[in-house]
Amino acid sequence: MHTSPSDEPEENLTVEPPKTWATGAPAVAHALRYSLEETSVRRTGTTLLTMNQVDGIDCPGCAWADPSPGHRHVNEYCENGAKHINDEATSRRVTADFFRRYSVSDLAARSDQWLNQQGRLTEPVVKRPGCDHYEPIGWQEALGLLAGELNSLDSPDEAVFYTSGRVSNEAAFVLQLFARAYGTNNLPDCSNMCHESSGFALHETLGTGKGTVTLEDLHHADLIFVVGQNPGSNHPRQLSALEAAKRNGARVIAVNPLPEAGLLRFKNPQKPRGVIGRGVEIADRFLHIRVGGDLALFQGLNRLLLEAEDARPGTVLDHDFIRASTSGFEEFSRHARTVAWEDILRATGLTRAEIEKVRDDVLASERVIVCWAMGVTQHKHGVPTIREIVNFLLLRGNLGRAGAGACPVRGHSNVQGDRTVGIWEQMPDSFLDALRDEFGFEPPRHHGLDAVNSIKAMREGRIKFFLGVAGNFVRAAPDSDVTEGAMRRCRLTAHISTKLNRSHTVCGDTALILPTLGRTERDIQATGEQFVTVEDSMSEVHTSRGRLEPASRLLLSEVAILCRLARRTLEGRTGVPWDRFEADYGVIRDRIARIVPGLHDYNRRVVRPGGIRLPNPVNDGVFGTESGKAVFTRNDWQMPRVPEGHLLLQTLRSHDQWNTVPYTTNDRYRGIHGSRRVVMVNPDDLTELGLADGQRVDLVSVWSDGVERRAAGFTVVAYPSARGCAAAYYPETNVLVPLDSVADISNQPASKGVVVRLESRALAGAPSD
Repeated sequence: MHTSPSDEPEENLTVEPPKTWATGAPAVAHALRYSLEETSVRRTGTTLLTMNQVDGIDCPGCAWADPSPGHRHVNEYCENGAKHINDEATSRRVTADFFRRYSVSDLAARSDQWLNQQGRLTEPVVKRPGCDHYEPIGWQEALGLLAGELNSLDSPDEAVFYTSGRVSNEAAFVLQLFARAYGTNNLPDCSNMCHESSGFALHETLGTGKGTVTLEDLHHADLIFVVGQNPGSNHPRQLSALEAAKRNGARVIAVNPLPEAGLLRFKNPQKPRGVIGRGVEIADRFLHIRVGGDLALFQGLNRLLLEAEDARPGTVLDHDFIRASTSGFEEFSRHARTVAWEDILRATGLTRAEIEKVRDDVLASERVIVCWAMGVTQHKHGVPTIREIVNFLLLRGNLGRAGAGACPVRGHSNVQGDRTVGIWEQMPDSFLDALRDEFGFEPPRHHGLDAVNSIKAMREGRIKFFLGVAGNFVRAAPDSDVTEGAMRRCRLTAHISTKLNRSHTVCGDTALILPTLGRTERDIQATGEQFVTVEDSMSEVHTSRGRLEPASRLLLSEVAILCRLARRTLEGRTGVPWDRFEADYGVIRDRIARIVPGLHDYNRRVVRPGGIRLPNPVNDGVFGTESGKAVFTRNDWQMPRVPEGHLLLQTLRSHDQWNTVPYTTNDRYRGIHGSRRVVMVNPDDLTELGLADGQRVDLVSVWSDGVERRAAGFTVVAYPSARGCAAAYYPETNVLVPLDSVADISNQPASKGVVVRLESRALAGAPSD
């Protein structure tokens, strides 16, 4: 039930069996009900009917690709996209009276859901040193405070500039340009916490950090793996692509520690059979894998493929492709044959027969795609796992041709575009050289801080200034108590935001909230109405144009805020035309076009229906690796070690949640209603641990540093999780993940594979209610 903005959601847990299908008419009803509780019929109609349409509003949710123009449904959105866009378009407002009523301490005690439900921010506010309330501040004074603080730092590297994937290409380019003109590469972003492992693994093996497939490839694949991903809740429009693939004869293999409704059966609400019929069964095979077992699974598959080639020489592997386009095959092949089946089966929890059946599916398929998300990336061994997936694709030449390839599915609308235009703390010299040549200043060359290292630097007092553009940094980050303590050590924290979130309650000595236009709103600058551009998971860049009137006349766009801040801070120290950038975003795109390969003639090409498809060199047989070829890698077998009496926990979203923001306390597809403080455990594990369904427990993680981290007051729910594994929602469980628990190589927080014990509340000294 949707709650009043003045009340915290009540905890009243009820549990029913998990759903065996997703979407259908109930999804439409839930989306409309949430939307109409947030805003008017007219505004809801405006947002939904223009969402993901040519020249419309790009969904600010996930980054799934749109069908080509002429093939889009009039309702080209999913349940969660509809809820997300109207959550932004809400008619509720946060005014100065609100901040007079609630102190920062009051707000810090509120839930993420309550903070989000208060509505849109309407004017800049500041919390001054020693105060516990935000108060109104004019834009000129606010920008002066920021510029003054930046210019008082001993080094530009004492500042951090963070972005989330909601930021447009134009705003992201301006931000990174400002940061580098100021003198730092400290540009952490949300990709540091979700797909960093994908970027590192794909760069090493293929020479590009992006996926290699298009939507059309998915429609025409023979076999599609969906690994560590829940499309039904996190990327629901992917189910339409899987449905199309199934109708074209594809088989789908779901690999997940939890059965997910969307991968069982999909009822497409855009088609009559999805409303009144049974819909389409998506997964032909469900591998109920243990958390963290994906590396071992693909090692097992690769060994089986090599042995099949031994038995039938010349009929299994693509030797022409391996010989002409890859390196490292011999070393990979020798090592792959040594991985023990005992280890593979122990890590996966599967039988050899199950894995052999998947091998048979592979051998029967000409074109294979592997899709994955954070169930793969957020592990200590996330990078080796993705490298092993690439090995799997290389063996049969499933890269660089139609209907085949690697498909990392991004979770935020423009996180990939932000990287394309320079939001990365480790941009290559070629990009920095282009910035220098275009704008006439020398960008810093030393690598900056990513998200985890930014938190460490704040904790150690080496970072004094934090600017967040969109997002909810403290709730997206691991080790919640440490992260919040680190943020409070800053001299100044500032957030460019549309709505309240937990990060606004975790303040430096001085704190600012700078309200900005949402993607749904008209953006009118000196030269007229503007549009912005974004890039989806499949490297397609297209426009987004707001249609609603701004929530307040005091709102500025992200581009305007950043350009004005850069002008105040740098005071003519560079030749960057900040005024012209603010007045006309086309000027920004013209400069991007001269710096970013593939975005030439940006302004003309992006307004064409369908926008720009960025070139993927892999699909042209070009690999940007040192050898100029795709690289087979040797990856040692790994699995998390779980002591007796413990479980392996994965953190995940509920269905009614977008990133760190829960819309309600329900998880409809998993059958959980009225509470988020639940831990899902296999019934056989409950028996073995001496626990009961419905029992109250604390989740306790113990790490090599000897520090116990505790998430208190969870209810056990008997659930068909893989044996030895459990699941609970983030951000409530982020407190369990130490700052030093990161993926090897990528430094991405390892929020999957958390070893925990479930401690009875009675034993913990609390009532056993």
